[in-house]
Amino acid sequence: MMPLPIDHILPQLLAELQTHDSVVLQAEPGAGKTTRVPLALLDAEWLQGQRIIMLEPRRLAAVHAARYMSRQLGEEPGQTVGYTIRHQQAVSKQTRIEVVTEGVLTRRLQNDPTLDGVGLIIFDEFHERALQADLGMALVGDVRAALRDDLKVLVMSATLDGAALADYFGGCPVVPSDGRCYPVEVFHLGDDDRLEVQVSRAVHKAVAEQPGDVLVFLPGAREIQRCCNALAGRLDGDILVLPLYGALPFEQQQQAIQPTTRRKVVLATNIAETSLTIEGVRVVIDSGLERLMTFEPRTGMNRLVTRRISQASVRQRSGRAGRTAAGACYRLWSPQAEAAMIDYVAPEILRSDLTSLALELIAWGVTEADALPWVDAPPAAHMNAAFNLLLQLDAIDEQRRLTTVGRAMTRLPLHPRLARMLVAAEDENEQVLACQLAVVLESPQWFRSGQSDTVSDSDLLDHLEQWQPHGKKSSSRISPLAHQSYRQLCRRLGCSPTTTPSRNSVALGRLLIAAYPDRVAQKRDGSIEGSTDHFLLSNGRGARLSPRCRVRQHRWLVAVDVEFSASGEALIHRASALDERQLDNMWPHPVNWQMETVWDDSGQRVVTREARRWGALLLSSRPHALDAEQALPIVLEQIRSGGLERLNWTKETLCLRQRMAFVQQHQLVDDWPQVDDAALLDSLNVWLAPWLNGMSRLDQVAKLNLLEPLCSLLSWPQRQQLDELAPERLTVPSGSRIAVDYSDPHQPVLAAKLQELFGWQQTPRIGKGRVPVMLHLLSPARRPMQTTTDLANFWATTYDEVKKELKGRYPKHPWPDDPLQAPAQRGVKKRSDR
Repeated sequence: MMPLPIDHILPQLLAELQTHDSVVLQAEPGAGKTTRVPLALLDAEWLQGQRIIMLEPRRLAAVHAARYMSRQLGEEPGQTVGYTIRHQQAVSKQTRIEVVTEGVLTRRLQNDPTLDGVGLIIFDEFHERALQADLGMALVGDVRAALRDDLKVLVMSATLDGAALADYFGGCPVVPSDGRCYPVEVFHLGDDDRLEVQVSRAVHKAVAEQPGDVLVFLPGAREIQRCCNALAGRLDGDILVLPLYGALPFEQQQQAIQPTTRRKVVLATNIAETSLTIEGVRVVIDSGLERLMTFEPRTGMNRLVTRRISQASVRQRSGRAGRTAAGACYRLWSPQAEAAMIDYVAPEILRSDLTSLALELIAWGVTEADALPWVDAPPAAHMNAAFNLLLQLDAIDEQRRLTTVGRAMTRLPLHPRLARMLVAAEDENEQVLACQLAVVLESPQWFRSGQSDTVSDSDLLDHLEQWQPHGKKSSSRISPLAHQSYRQLCRRLGCSPTTTPSRNSVALGRLLIAAYPDRVAQKRDGSIEGSTDHFLLSNGRGARLSPRCRVRQHRWLVAVDVEFSASGEALIHRASALDERQLDNMWPHPVNWQMETVWDDSGQRVVTREARRWGALLLSSRPHALDAEQALPIVLEQIRSGGLERLNWTKETLCLRQRMAFVQQHQLVDDWPQVDDAALLDSLNVWLAPWLNGMSRLDQVAKLNLLEPLCSLLSWPQRQQLDELAPERLTVPSGSRIAVDYSDPHQPVLAAKLQELFGWQQTPRIGKGRVPVMLHLLSPARRPMQTTTDLANFWATTYDEVKKELKGRYPKHPWPDDPLQAPAQRGVKKRSDR
């Protein structure tokens, strides 16, 4: 057996596990931890008579690790070393090391919380922080605290912060190990061309310049297929181009992994980033992209995002080129782009749909996530969205206890939506159809859609029609993994996989409603005839059909593949038509008549009606007498959403509001009410609501005089203070009472003809004498001549110039030499003065 770096620290690791319940092994890539450590622990004294369970984040890695360790022992998988993944198992009574995917551990714990016969659990590649790994860690922590204090845990990671993880275990030992990595020369080849073109150029360059096999990292199966097509027939005929992703049949995966006599180019997702060593690779071409599922709590929906990888993934991927000899890495981005990459991707538990996790917690007997010891606690908003969906699926009740339906769902290895669909199937025909539908919905990449652009009743029928009746050759477009998964689901339901169910949108409708009660969609008013593709989802969100969706002529549908664009509008990529009558008796959501008081946009009024609804969608309604008590808050909300301009701001009420704002602006009185837009909208219940009783229409609101409602914000002493501090009018020397303009609360304005101010020596001041009034001095024609807040200075310095300019133009008006001694007057000169 070829020595590996991990061999040097195995004695230390064994000693730490002998004396500690938890150990963290921080081993760099290439150390050999996955296949060396479990075998080295078999003969540990404390483990005698007990088994090891080792978790791997991916099925391919789990099977590959078990097969490799079995070969080291000269055995077949299922003897000393075995594996259990979804729908596949190779174990026996003599199995001591069982390699499993993370979801298998969760199911094992739910069925046997004490894990009898298990002495050690190894969490391999824990730095990937898959959701099921975090859940498994939390459940194991709960088991060790309550039932199994002797159960040991070993966490193995390449890039995770070992010290932080050690703190999680209360300060356990951290054992470091070097990796095996030869020098890797890095080249940056970033350009703006299509990805498949960039990859094709890089592969040709690498093949010409470097020895060994080539590993290309791409975000998903779709990009892999495009790059395969771009390379087809364009390389030396002796070079193999092989895809590698999780949905491929095992034989094709092995062809990509195992060494061959021919040079090969492997196009892989991040399945090849960790846990899996591809023999012969000397060159890595990295697209710098990965596809991640992120969750939006506001919508309760996942969004699949293609994004830049992290710096940790950059290091992991380039390291694959230096496992066996010096290598090269071609990165399809610039050094500047690399500097902007984040250090780590957030753990899946912080960014993904937690519905499956929520169901597992409730099955475990936990109704609040914080009852378990998490490495990173799941976000409360995500958990609430998950619990709400389980309630809609009838998996739990209001107290978050499992229902009969929920217990049946936990026995199925599917997302809760799909599990609910299988539980809803009532006869064998529906059960078989549900099993086929579950495979299509869970793994659409196993099917190849037809290219037809014709309108259809369901985007799913094209996939389902590929299932052939028993005895006929199945379509070559279906992956063998689809048939395997289908048979396993049929076995769990007790139905025959040879049954050929009826397939049409009506048959699909009931099953899809059970799985997606929150994604029933109704075409918006005005678009029923297909003029637009805009819909309203039952969760209240707007959506439109994407070009990929072929279900375009129906008023009702179930949206099974929904994506949110950057603008927040939902795009429906796949859907199936519904008959509205299918909603009437769909359990557990019977559609009954219920009384509601709502806003009617078309009539701009509040109405009370009896309505039948599916979530936010209105099926039908009939009028009812208005419920005036419930109308008021709805009217107030319309005012808040539309703004204060919906109200009747007369000149008088606007002046009152401006005067009040002046007192507040200059802080002339303590505890003075604020009257800016935000404050008035926030306090509508206080100052406006008492005057809206009995009103249900906006046209009624628009006629309401706001004088008294505004005055209600002031106590009686404050009303007296307002008149004193911000008088509505000022008396000028001519005897006129002229309105003060408070539209600018910083600077009130008085506009008056110059002749009316003769004899006024100083600028008037208001607000306890703190604020001078801005005087707008007007000509006899009431045109502005001058503005000033210093009237005395105007008389002394500017008046003579104004008099010279205007005296000839307005000879009938007085222009005295001494305006401070002249009598003020409103009109033209008196006859005696002429």
